[in-house]
Amino acid sequence: MKRHRKALQIPRKKSRNIARSGSTFLDQIRAAGRNAQYAANQPMHLRSMRHIRATLAHEPTFDEIPLSLGVRFLRWIMALLMLPMCFITTWTLFSEFSQEAQHQRFWLSRETWFFTLGAILMAIAFYSGILRKAFLYLYVLGHELTHAFFVIFHLGKVTEMKVSTDGGYIATNKSNILIALSPYFFPFWSVTLISVYGFLTWFDKLPKHSDIVFYSALGMSWTFHLCWTLWMIPRDQPDLKENDTFFSLVFIYFANILTLSMMLCAASPQLDFSSFFASWWVHAEEMARWSKEWVAHYRLQMNG
Repeated sequence: MKRHRKALQIPRKKSRNIARSGSTFLDQIRAAGRNAQYAANQPMHLRSMRHIRATLAHEPTFDEIPLSLGVRFLRWIMALLMLPMCFITTWTLFSEFSQEAQHQRFWLSRETWFFTLGAILMAIAFYSGILRKAFLYLYVLGHELTHAFFVIFHLGKVTEMKVSTDGGYIATNKSNILIALSPYFFPFWSVTLISVYGFLTWFDKLPKHSDIVFYSALGMSWTFHLCWTLWMIPRDQPDLKENDTFFSLVFIYFANILTLSMMLCAASPQLDFSSFFASWWVHAEEMARWSKEWVAHYRLQMNG
């Protein structure tokens, strides 16, 4: 049976009315979020719908399918097991790149400066509302293409896709956790930019200073992903509920911090993946030692 996966809806008419009243862009996206939170990523039992309208009511007209107690318990166990990995990866990221910045002056490299410049420009554009229609369309397009990419990666089929500033969806016969949560941790436009740039440099010599354009665009694309992800997550997304909200948030954080670590390793001339993993393992062993010492101290207090 063909099912619609991730119907993302942004009500154009309401956004226009709000814009005419002189509201800020943040007011507009908050209003769009109230309409989009149930239309953005429809639950499993609504994915057989042929069309999902942007004029969907603010309140849901359906009952969400709750996770069974056993599945919810399993997801919580998995989330709790991932929490130490989140802490270790974050610790390693800040440790390695603080040393890199201090000793190797990584922060003084022009790659870092232009990446930061692009990030600042995108943040200003996001919060000021500049080119908001274009950014809305790019977000919806990236959202649906990310789902489609992960569907194909898992040997599923995408039979239909629609993208517009009012929303979008894809129709697919495949669904799992990675497919459902992929837009929240996979920076589609950043990965696309890196792939295109790598392809061009592999086959041809690019013009002088093309790397400046690349790192600036990379900073813009990463910030674009970060801003929209932070905007979407607090809006009671059915995607998160379907996979348990606590598990989804932990998974999204871990996937994002891991992706950021990989990107920084690729950008750093001194730090590579093997050294980052070696440092990660040292921190994991140190955390295990702390845990053993804490358990021993706790048992000693209980026995005393």
